[in-house]
Amino acid sequence: MKRTGQKLLRFDRKLGARFVAGADEAGRGSLAGPLVVAGVLLDYGALREHKVRPLAYLNDSKQCSEERRAELFRAVLACAEKVVVRAIPATDIDRNGLHRSNLAGLRAMLQALAPPAEACLVDGFRLGPLAPEHTAVVDGDEKSAAIAAASIVAKVTRDRLMRRLDALYPAYGFAQHVGYITPGHSAVVRERGPCAVHRLSFQALCYKVLPYQVPVFRAPEARGERLVPGTGAPE
Repeated sequence: MKRTGQKLLRFDRKLGARFVAGADEAGRGSLAGPLVVAGVLLDYGALREHKVRPLAYLNDSKQCSEERRAELFRAVLACAEKVVVRAIPATDIDRNGLHRSNLAGLRAMLQALAPPAEACLVDGFRLGPLAPEHTAVVDGDEKSAAIAAASIVAKVTRDRLMRRLDALYPAYGFAQHVGYITPGHSAVVRERGPCAVHRLSFQALCYKVLPYQVPVFRAPEARGERLVPGTGAPE
């Protein structure tokens, strides 16, 4: 596996800031379980030589094996100046919409890190005027060390939460698919119906053959409300 960490660290250092914050999420496309957002603050005044060696394989969490993610999770906690995490439950996603929930969660992560963060980075898209001044980096979890670190924290945290939920709802196999749609997951939902941590606002085929009506929670964008550009909030 390539040692991608130095490339990602160089990207952040070129910003010319000592404190760089990155934010990312895990679980956007999942049918069940929370959306987990994370923020990581790196102090580039302290991250030198041996202190950055544990981050040698830092990369987008999707590019790492489960074992590598676990190693990087420990490395990030050891190297970061500050780490913040929030789990947004399925009920909030159903009530507020996935996109709004994601934006609000990522904004909260940057707000928790700035100050002292002098540069704030987020993966993908801008978070609107309520967030601290920030830069949206396309494919940021493959370019920025701070964003990649946040993606590792979010993914590992969410996977651990899903394993705990597996103990509460063992029939659904959350430990294996961590809430994403698989043939086995869909089959169980068709047979037993959704459990308390399923996102009922998602238009999943396995919901449509249930012998009873699944409550529909419509997000503001689905209700035809106009949203403030870049925020996901109603006008």
